[in-house]
Amino acid sequence: MLIELKNVKKSYKLGKKKVEALKGIDLQIDKGEFAAIKGPSGSGKTTLLNMLGALDIPSEGKILFDGKDISKLDKKERLKFRASNLGFIFQDYNLIPELTLYENIEIPLLIENVKNRKEKIIKVIEEVELLNHLEHRPEELSGGQRQRVSIARALVKTPPLILADEPTANLDSKTGLAILELMHKLNKSYNITFIIATHDELALSKVDRVINLVDGQINEKI
Repeated sequence: MLIELKNVKKSYKLGKKKVEALKGIDLQIDKGEFAAIKGPSGSGKTTLLNMLGALDIPSEGKILFDGKDISKLDKKERLKFRASNLGFIFQDYNLIPELTLYENIEIPLLIENVKNRKEKIIKVIEEVELLNHLEHRPEELSGGQRQRVSIARALVKTPPLILADEPTANLDSKTGLAILELMHKLNKSYNITFIIATHDELALSKVDRVINLVDGQINEKI
């Protein structure tokens, strides 16, 4: 098992009102899973993804990552944890416009001061089939190519977990399908756990497991 959530609750204040985003989540995710978090707007999908990515901490409950409780880490410790263990894929790609494809992918390795970077970068660029675009900047790439760069950047450290927030939302169905198939292939070949937050029915049809969220709770009956 890679991740275990035990009675995770998250509430926050919106003006004078208390919002309960998560209402006692119990969840186990195994190493190598390819799973999706599904739920309508306001279901707690983004909040749960933030918990899994150590971007936020629960109001109550525990989050165990490879047996270690990460729910009590402070901000600096969470930053270090994310750098070492996680890759992120975003809906809007989050690429730096001034940098080339190669340089964008290199960023996580620079942060971690990794040696022999070129070999690792070229390998993942080959995996996402963009070897002919090394010197291109994001504006010179299509949406699908930009998302491939985002995937390569998440993959370059070979982290145990990659989180993807609506990775196909800005893509047409054909391109979105290609991106999903690429992620699934990488999930199997690297045995990296992928968790996707989405409401895209095409994406949901391609994952191995769907975690249904309704009003801040997991509903296994959907």
